[in-house]
Amino acid sequence: MNLQQLRESVCEANLELNRQGLVTLTWGNVGELTEDGDAFLIKPSGVPYGEMRPADMVLVSLTGKVLEGTNRPSSDTPTYIELYRYFLKLQKSLPGFVLQRGIVHTHSTCAVAWAQARREIPCLGTTHADHFYGSVPVTRPLSPEEVQEGYEKNTGYVIIERFKTGRLNPMEVPGVLVAGHGPFSWGKSGGEAVKNAVALEAVAQMARDTFLISASAPALEEYVRDKHYYRKHGPNAYYGQKKEGE
Repeated sequence: MNLQQLRESVCEANLELNRQGLVTLTWGNVGELTEDGDAFLIKPSGVPYGEMRPADMVLVSLTGKVLEGTNRPSSDTPTYIELYRYFLKLQKSLPGFVLQRGIVHTHSTCAVAWAQARREIPCLGTTHADHFYGSVPVTRPLSPEEVQEGYEKNTGYVIIERFKTGRLNPMEVPGVLVAGHGPFSWGKSGGEAVKNAVALEAVAQMARDTFLISASAPALEEYVRDKHYYRKHGPNAYYGQKKEGE
């Protein structure tokens, strides 16, 4: 995919966020790594979705330098940089890890509510298990010093910290809640990251409604969780149709 094609793809992924109802005002964005992994395209800061065009996407290096574009990139750019660096390290060090090129951040209502409650979203049923292998984790709150100095960069740090301390694989758990803030999700492309953002909001709503019916609802049995997750993911997956060349 050349740079122009990627611009069109990233713009379309951002517009899909809006179509899926995950965006209020301009609260949300999608980014995706370039083919060489040295830079990424991201939504410009504060630009209304109805006015967005492929040419508006901003090309940013992993050092934070704007390489192309007249707009300021999303304010979440430093968070994305830290996540991309982490994913690139995992690609080199973790066997079988597929680089997560797309990242999404939204303020979708129900996922934000879980983040504000400082609660992970437990795996209560098979819909959740189809997309996330276990609970959707929540980070610790940022310290006053982390907020004061490099807030967005430190948001990336606490996400990475949560995955490291929990020994979580970002491929198996393609999303997280930042305490008091909201959800981030990722995938092999911007489009896949958007799908994971949609799934995250859906399971957040389902978990909330389940606990409204029964506050003591149990977690899904692990053997059912494993069945549903691995029938969609991994070398023995059998859900859906085979892609050309498989």
